[in-house]
Amino acid sequence: MLAPKKTKHRKWQTGRKHPDVLQRPETRGIDVSFGSFGLKALTPARVTSNQIEAARRALTRAAGKGAKVWIRIFPDRPITQKAAEVGMGSGKGDVAGYVMEVRPGRILFEIDGVPEALSRESLRKAGTKLPMKVRIVTRA
Repeated sequence: MLAPKKTKHRKWQTGRKHPDVLQRPETRGIDVSFGSFGLKALTPARVTSNQIEAARRALTRAAGKGAKVWIRIFPDRPITQKAAEVGMGSGKGDVAGYVMEVRPGRILFEIDGVPEALSRESLRKAGTKLPMKVRIVTRA
């Protein structure tokens, strides 16, 4: 699973959950830069490192050996969780994993080196592993 090697702050504050802020389109990472085809997010979501790894596995297995795959997102935000059946209070829980907050328009994965039909099918399979609506886009 993906996780940062070292962080300045072990636990982050929760952050805003207002729909206007979440629906605001992404401004960085919105173009297919490395490969021929990409997977673009259409809805906001928090993608965990497990979900990124599951999508990467589905993508590489479906595409085969000749494909080159780029992962354009990295989970650097820590998520905390208190243990089961623990009462309220007594501080914040331990870090349970890392997520990436994805807003609409962000390119998640890119692929190159295989035919278009195989690229689209493998990106479609990877998109089913993610907790958001996605679209397959081509290089402009």
